Amino acid sequence: MSKKKIVIVGAGPGGLATAMQLAHAGCDVTVLERKSQVGGRTSAIQKDGFRFDCGPTFFLYPRVLTEIFKSVGRDLMAEVPMKRLDPQYRLTFGGGGQLDCSPDLEKMDRQIAQFSPDDVGALKRYMDDNRVKLERFRPILESPFSSVFDLMRPSMLAAAKHLHPQRSLGKELQRYFSDPRLVIAFAFQSKYLGMSPFQCPSLFSILSFLEYEYGVWHPIGGCSRVSERMAEIASEMGVKFRFDEPVLSAKLQGRKLKTLVTAKAQYSADAFVVNADFADWITKTIPNSKRRRWSDESLKKKRFSCSTYMLYLGIEGRYDDLPHHNIHLSEDYENNLVEIEQTHVLSKDPSFYVQNASVTDDSLAPQGQSSLYVLVPVTHQHANVDWSQESDSFRELTLDRLSAIGLHDIRDRILTEHRITPDNWEHDYGVYRGATFNLAHNLGQMLHRRPRNRFEEVDAIYLVGGGTHPGSGLPVIYESSRISSRLLLDDLKVDRGFIDKAASVS
Repeated sequence: MSKKKIVIVGAGPGGLATAMQLAHAGCDVTVLERKSQVGGRTSAIQKDGFRFDCGPTFFLYPRVLTEIFKSVGRDLMAEVPMKRLDPQYRLTFGGGGQLDCSPDLEKMDRQIAQFSPDDVGALKRYMDDNRVKLERFRPILESPFSSVFDLMRPSMLAAAKHLHPQRSLGKELQRYFSDPRLVIAFAFQSKYLGMSPFQCPSLFSILSFLEYEYGVWHPIGGCSRVSERMAEIASEMGVKFRFDEPVLSAKLQGRKLKTLVTAKAQYSADAFVVNADFADWITKTIPNSKRRRWSDESLKKKRFSCSTYMLYLGIEGRYDDLPHHNIHLSEDYENNLVEIEQTHVLSKDPSFYVQNASVTDDSLAPQGQSSLYVLVPVTHQHANVDWSQESDSFRELTLDRLSAIGLHDIRDRILTEHRITPDNWEHDYGVYRGATFNLAHNLGQMLHRRPRNRFEEVDAIYLVGGGTHPGSGLPVIYESSRISSRLLLDDLKVDRGFIDKAASVS
């Protein structure tokens, strides 16, 4: 029997994980990548001897990718050595106070006592409750949702009492902590979804739990090294990569995709996996007349996540007193969120994140120097902000704001610099509206209401990545690859037992 031919669009983390699984199943796999390197938003930026992660810098909940590696006969931690961080990150508050967040709950309680003696012990209660919550929701996050009827599964009914759809993440955390700074300390993780904790569903209280239970990890070489190693393994398995080859158009037969066209070739296949940004790719590639639920007009009405303004700075010397991860929350955090999500203006007092990875990983910068990564959450593309006019002034504001975490001399120490604005995310990386975390994760855009893993409007298309179920963030993007790989292999009548076996013995 001839091998089933699969074409994957996009060499991001979801596409790479899918390529590994489908190649292991015996498929003939080709990956089309619009850029000259793998990784997408999880790629490396290398400049003047410095190396930066382009996007994700936190490696969380390694269980999912560990199982995927195991399913193809590999050991994740052997292939990509990682270090578990303690402290996981430092939180500083514009209104005063600092937490060096540790997986050691006794250390955390000693710090919590400095904030609010009444909240000592609340962290253990939160952890105990969310351990049960994750156990109930795992089957949901690891299964496809193809219709409203999937909401009636036994696993969904068992989890329902933990859902509380009327309660936001912020409100959920107020059930545990009385000090508003502590509420934000365990709710800010909604940033992984590009949402405000006061708009994000309470389900996502499991995000902070995952950090404390399973650790915040740093892959040596950065999260981009995970993508690079996955591509190397996929190549060893026979996967063919075609770089600098964006898809220009599609040929359909009825409602079935038959061929993708690039400037260099035409690619026909038994099935296609789309790991490109869903909204951007679908509107540019599949004719609008073929899409009703996900038409151009429908997508314009959807809610999208925030974007990010990025500075990648090669620094003279080191900041050894600054932890690996640093999150600074503006004095009026809720107003900053309103500026990002509702009024769509640039804040004068933005929250920001700084990765100082050179304190952990010497491979990222020349000796005696540092790679510094700066991220500021901002509105996605909107008429209120013209980045051709605002980018330079927002850089100056951002550098000024870094003094809040002690980086008073940053300008004098910059040796090299790279910048990404929401405009770059949209036009250079192919991200719809520059919304780096894809469709927002409100209840109206989750489960069966998200673009489905087996795409419902065009046959032979399967989706992976943050734009489909389960959603954004590396662990769930890897999970999307596993869900879609199972569906695709079942549809093509190819054995996928190796995927299930690796998951069942974990």
